[in-house]
This record gives sequence, structure tokens and C-alpha cells, in this order.
Amino acid sequence: MAGTFSQLFIQIVFAVQGRQNLISKNNKEELNRYISGIITGKGCKSIIVNGMPDHIHAFVGLKPALAISDLVREMKNNSSNFINEKKWVKGKFNWQEGYGAFSYSKSQIEKVYNYILNQEDHHKEKTFKEEYLELLKKFEIEFDEKYLFEWYE
Repeated sequence: MAGTFSQLFIQIVFAVQGRQNLISKNNKEELNRYISGIITGKGCKSIIVNGMPDHIHAFVGLKPALAISDLVREMKNNSSNFINEKKWVKGKFNWQEGYGAFSYSKSQIEKVYNYILNQEDHHKEKTFKEEYLELLKKFEIEFDEKYLFEWYE
């Protein structure tokens, strides 16, 4: 739309249903590229997609005409179909309901990029639950624990 200008940087986090470790190291890069392609295909900028065997982080430059919920739905639906078509897991792969979305300023891009890039190192010190709760608290998001992801320690 002419005359519309925006700068919206969003980190999106979502988890594998049942918090199972189903994203193998062998398939991780291909899945990250696929999710990045979904983001780009929706007219957004994929800054980085990375994660762990049980969850994904995507850092996105969001176009203002697209709701975050619509982008996440596309990412989760298309990537779960992709995983199932590739038969990377036994049975049916699904993502858990819900997601986290956290906004950042342009000055924070490099820091968030490196944080997402170094997920494996980061998770040597913190569990996904600790990481996610820390994000919710940092962004002062009120929550009820019963509506969070299923946690398996």
C-alpha cells in the first residue's frame, strides 16, 4: 500500500507436539530452509530460522498487512505437512497449539540473530521451559501456566 512504512521485527517460537525431540540433526537445516521459504513466500523477511529437536525460533521482518497468527499458521501447517510427506518421523508429526511472538527494535537484530543462531550452546545451560518463561517475563507478558506448552523435563 502506497504511503505505508513499517519496521516490525518479531521472534516467533513454537514447539513440537508432546515436546518430543523429533527434529533430527540430519533434517534440521532442510526444515529451517523450508520454514524460511514459507516466511519469504508470505512477503516477509526471514532473518533466521533455527531451533532444537523440540522447538523452533524464527526471526522475521513482518509485513504490516499480514497478521502474526496467519504467518504462524502457515509456518506450522506447511512445515508439518512437509515433515509428514518426507516421513521423517514415525506416525504423524504435529506442532503444539500456540506460539510466542516477541517484538524487537532494529538495534537488537544482531543480538537476537546470534541468540537464535547459537541455540545449541544456549540450551546446554537452559531448558526450553526456562528459556520460554524468561522471554515471557522479560517482555512482561502475563500468562497462566495451564495455557503454556506441555513441559517434559
